Amino acid sequence: MVLFTHPTVRAASAAVTLLGAIALASPSFAASDSQQAMASTEAEPAGGTAVEARIKDLHKRLHITEAQKPQWDNLIQVMRENAQAMTDLQKERAADAQSMSAVDVIKSYESVIAAHEDGMKKFVPPFEALYNTMSDAQKKTADSLFRSREKVSAAKQTAASK
Repeated sequence: MVLFTHPTVRAASAAVTLLGAIALASPSFAASDSQQAMASTEAEPAGGTAVEARIKDLHKRLHITEAQKPQWDNLIQVMRENAQAMTDLQKERAADAQSMSAVDVIKSYESVIAAHEDGMKKFVPPFEALYNTMSDAQKKTADSLFRSREKVSAAKQTAASK
């Protein structure tokens, strides 16, 4: 098993970001990126955002109990704050898309990666607190849900590297 240290993961992210920035430098790709961002915003569930749908789905699948409500509430607050931070960055990037230089694009990706990293640092403590209150059945479900998300992410990265 290969263990990735934090600097290694950041270096890999930077490499992927640079490749993405190069692809985004093409005018047709930049236009489709803006259109995709608008489409994903329009495709959000009525009455809420994608994060609200994820919260509802997790609550249902994990069978959150009344006793777990304080830990759950802390977690969903972090999830909402993280989602808002990412939404704000996406809006800023979309507003500046037509005037950004290649350097600006790379810097904007750097800010997205940093925001994602900060969000994960904020997410782990309340998630761990909730996880520690879960029954064995809830933990098994959580483990399965998060492993499947990791598998999908790993498959995307593998496909992109080919």
